[in-house]
Amino acid sequence: MGIVGASGWEYYVPYREDVAAALEELRARVFRDEDYYWSGDHPLGEDAPTPRPATIEELWEDEGVQEEGTHSILDMERVLRPGERPRVGAVRPVQPDEACRLTGTDILTREHVEAIEPLVGEGWSGRVAVLHDGAGRPSELYFWGISGD
Repeated sequence: MGIVGASGWEYYVPYREDVAAALEELRARVFRDEDYYWSGDHPLGEDAPTPRPATIEELWEDEGVQEEGTHSILDMERVLRPGERPRVGAVRPVQPDEACRLTGTDILTREHVEAIEPLVGEGWSGRVAVLHDGAGRPSELYFWGISGD
């Protein structure tokens, strides 16, 4: 039996100007560490778990994953560019006006995370924010979202 309903997830990674590359590195790490939901770990009517796929591509060939997702960053395929409309399976960067509206600043830190979390919106989507250190320098990327069925 799978997870019922969507799941929220979040990750902090070191700052990298190329957010798309940071997303790919994060996805590779989550896959390598097996830090995602896999229906084969809980097979119905079978005695032993099904071996996990060897690649992310193989993972997405699984019918269960296509229907239920992984309840992780693996459900996100790309980073949207400014001005692109939100879409399923995409991470949208937090824009300065959104940050200012919710926190009063566009220089976000970990202290602002709780205030910006509602920006994620609907399921099967994610957001990413640049978080800064005490001196105002970019230090982390914060990815968060909701996915899975």
